[in-house]
Amino acid sequence: MPVLGPERRLLASLSSAPPAAPRLGLAANQTNQTGPQCLEVSIPDGLFLSLGLVSLVENVLVVAAIAKNRNLHSPMYYFVCCLAVSDLLVSVSNVLETAVLLLLEAGALAAQAAVVQQLDNVMDVLICGSMVSSLCFLGAIAVDRYVSIFYALRYHSIVTLPRVGRAIAAIWAGSVLSSTLFIAYYHHTAVLLGLVSFFVAMLALMAVLYVHMLARACQHGRHIARLHKTQHPTRQGCGLKGTATLTILLGVFLLCWAPFFLHLSLVVLCPQHPTCGCVFKNVNLFLALVICNSIVDPLIYAFRSQELRKTLQEVLQCSW
Repeated sequence: MPVLGPERRLLASLSSAPPAAPRLGLAANQTNQTGPQCLEVSIPDGLFLSLGLVSLVENVLVVAAIAKNRNLHSPMYYFVCCLAVSDLLVSVSNVLETAVLLLLEAGALAAQAAVVQQLDNVMDVLICGSMVSSLCFLGAIAVDRYVSIFYALRYHSIVTLPRVGRAIAAIWAGSVLSSTLFIAYYHHTAVLLGLVSFFVAMLALMAVLYVHMLARACQHGRHIARLHKTQHPTRQGCGLKGTATLTILLGVFLLCWAPFFLHLSLVVLCPQHPTCGCVFKNVNLFLALVICNSIVDPLIYAFRSQELRKTLQEVLQCSW
């Protein structure tokens, strides 16, 4: 994938020369050095392409459904729509990069190294920016839900459309700026530490907000149970359902994103250590998990809405 070293994949397809050193400090001597035997999971280009296409279709349907139904033109669904667009960009960059790679390897596409390098840079900015924006909109959705629960009576005065518009514009602008700086200064340790710190901050934000929301929901459930004198069954149901939901939200987030940012952390902490080299060899697996997140996000944040599912059926039936 381009964000971790387009030179290693696209430019290497233009000649039989050894691949250039990938970005983020993953030089060849780090991944091919002698050391402990490592478990390396091979991810075929065809699988990358398939995952990207599935995510592409899913997120296009989400954007189309929200655009079609005016009842979904609310702050929460605007954030969901922007998340779908971010995941869509992850998919597009993956499909384009993989398609160009396959065409170069098959000899069906003739291009100069300089042209391919420029294409690499464009896709680097695209995928890095889409990753940052995806994380930001996941955090924005958590904040929106938190405000809707703890400040229900003031929600519409706090989360206004102008404020949402400014927040969305700031997220996109910040994502483009951060991705551009990342491409320009990818060899600086501070850039990698900044990305890792950003991920940890988003994880902490989501964990705190969702745990607090779960606690409030269970407290409310116990209050209702006392009124109806059915305390124990309600408490158990609240705990099981709430814990399951929280586990899905944070579990999917960690499973899909944590390996990638662990990889970035190890690039900074132990770039030459043989054990860390074992982790570096599975970078394609970590990127595949990020793409899987783009597939799972619509299932968690969009398709659970009955209104959106109904609109989606209309979209699929072409009843515009």
